[in-house]
Amino acid sequence: MENSDTLSFSPAFERALEFFRAQENYEASPLCALRAPNDITVLAKDETGRMGLGAFKALGAPYAVARILAQAWQRKTGEALALDRLNDSDLRAFAAAHTFVCASAGNHGMGVAAGARAMGAKARIHLAKTVPESFAGRLRELGAEVVRSGDVYDESVAAAIADAGESGAVLLADGTWEGYTEIPKWVMEGYCVIAEEMRAEFEASGNWPTHVYLQAGVGGLAAAMAYMIRHNWAEQPELIVVEPEAAACLQTSHKAGTPTRADGPDSSMGRLDCKEPSIVAWHALEKAGVSYVALSEAEGEAAARAVAELGIETTPSGAAGYGALCKWAPDQGKAFRPLVIISEGAA
Repeated sequence: MENSDTLSFSPAFERALEFFRAQENYEASPLCALRAPNDITVLAKDETGRMGLGAFKALGAPYAVARILAQAWQRKTGEALALDRLNDSDLRAFAAAHTFVCASAGNHGMGVAAGARAMGAKARIHLAKTVPESFAGRLRELGAEVVRSGDVYDESVAAAIADAGESGAVLLADGTWEGYTEIPKWVMEGYCVIAEEMRAEFEASGNWPTHVYLQAGVGGLAAAMAYMIRHNWAEQPELIVVEPEAAACLQTSHKAGTPTRADGPDSSMGRLDCKEPSIVAWHALEKAGVSYVALSEAEGEAAARAVAELGIETTPSGAAGYGALCKWAPDQGKAFRPLVIISEGAA
C-alpha cells in the first residue's frame, strides 16, 4: 500500500509557469464565451491550439521530460540547470542517450514525442490497435518510434512498462499506480499552468465561474485543476468531474472509497476511455470535494457537434465538459456562470 506522502499532490506550479514562459512557442490559451442552450453563457478554456500540439497535454509530458533530464544531469555533474541551458549542445548530447517510453490513447504520446524531440532525446510510443493510423503518423512526424501493442489501451500500458524494464528507457506515463507515482506528478504539475492562466483572467475581470466541469480519463487534468482551484482561486466554484459511462473509473472509485477499476465497452470518448484511475489523481479529487457526471456515447458525440457549431472543432473527449453541462446544470438563472475546458482539437 502506498503511503500518504507518495499519494499526495502538492505541485510546484510556479516552476512549471517559469518553464513555459521561457519557451518561445508558449502563450496562454484563450478563454472565450460560448452560448449554450437556454441562453446560458459558458466560459470555455480553448486548448485546441496549445503550443502546436492542439491539446492540453502539451503542458504535461514536455515539462516532465525536461525535469527528468535536468535531474539526471544534476546527478551526473552536480550542476542545477538554469532554463537558458536547456538547448546547449552538451545537454543535448546527454539527452540523446535517453529514450522515453509510454503508452498512449491520444495526446499524451504526442506530448512525450514533442518533449523528447525538443530536448534532443528519443521517444517510443506504444499504441493499441484501436488507435487510428493517422495518429501514429503524427507521432512519427515528431520523430517518435511507434509500436503497436495489444488490442486495448490497458495492454499497451503493460507493454510500455515491460519495454522500460527491458530496455532501460524512462517510463513516462500520465497515470499513477502502486509503485509508480512521482513522474506523473510532474506531468500534472505542468497541467496546473491552465488553472493559473484562468485565475489571472478571473482576478482581472472579477467574473469568477460558479461551476467548473472537468473531463477525466485517469484523472490527471481534473485533479490538477481541482487542486489549483481549491488552492488559490479567490471564489470557489462547484467542481463536476465528467467521465464516459463506459469508463467511469473515478466515480466508481469514489463510491467504493478506494481506487477501483471500471470495465465497460470501448468509448468514442477515446482520450477518456480509461478503466483504471490514477491513484494520485483520485486522492486529490477526493480532497477537493467534487461531484460526478457520466456521459453516454450519444451525449459525448452530440457535445462535440454542438461545440463545433459554436466555432471550436473538437472531439467527444474535448467537449465532454460541455456535454455534462447540457446534461446537468442547476437552475440558478443569471447567477449560473459555468466553465468548461475544450481539451483538444478535432485533428
